Amino acid sequence: MRERRLARHLPARGAVERRLEAFVEANRLTLAVVAPVMGALSLLAGAYGFLPPEIAFSPVALVAGTLMLRLPLVAGLAPLLDRRAVGALAGLCAYSYGIEYVGTTTGWPYGAFAYGVELGPMVAGVPLALPLFFVPLVVNAFLLTVLVLGDAAADWRLRVPAVVLVVVGIDAVLDPGAVALGFWAYGGGGVYYGVPLSNYAGWVLSATVAALALEAAFDVAPLRRRLETCAFVLDDLVSFVLLWGLVNLAFANWLPVLGALLLVAALWRAERFDVALRRPVRGRSWR
Repeated sequence: MRERRLARHLPARGAVERRLEAFVEANRLTLAVVAPVMGALSLLAGAYGFLPPEIAFSPVALVAGTLMLRLPLVAGLAPLLDRRAVGALAGLCAYSYGIEYVGTTTGWPYGAFAYGVELGPMVAGVPLALPLFFVPLVVNAFLLTVLVLGDAAADWRLRVPAVVLVVVGIDAVLDPGAVALGFWAYGGGGVYYGVPLSNYAGWVLSATVAALALEAAFDVAPLRRRLETCAFVLDDLVSFVLLWGLVNLAFANWLPVLGALLLVAALWRAERFDVALRRPVRGRSWR
């Protein structure tokens, strides 16, 4: 009885989704451009000693800021989240915890590494908010792949390896910047801006698991229709490119900067690097 009374006072799911979508629409420029640029400047100020570490690398600020940048992705995919999708994403979250724990304790599969900055509360050496960092990365890669491939995205045999390639490419932008900021470090260093090649072999494994989980979570046809009609669903990836592109530029990590520019080109081709400037093309029929 108590649950029924409580349910009467809670807004319907559709109403919550519409409010969140309206909020993201009204604040696209802030979420996709202003916030990541300010975040990059704050992190760089901390790394160069212009801000105290407790301010620049505050665990609360890092988690809260990341959560804010994820809002477009959450609002964009919310209408597609049925029980199957939620179950697959929950499994992916569990995988992220498990593989990170194995990685921090054994060095497999990414290579021996340790965190230099607490990314929020830590449990057994693993950030409690890890899925907030891991899952959107692979989901963004999945969405971008579906958009860029177009009609070819209907074939999972092409789609899955393409997603793996995009995930590894995104991490090739992220990891050098994170190492430069001191977020984490690899014990033996690495040939790629302090990152060992074993890290990317590990990401091939994790990206494959993630791609298969997302295949189980979403039907491609309705996903493509949502991508085509929702202008902001990949704004999270736009903010990623700006933040980590600027960080790598500041440290003269030129290959990661090139990787960021390639992501910009892919987003531009998919008509997603357009914050509040133009709408995606409507009227296409996806089957």
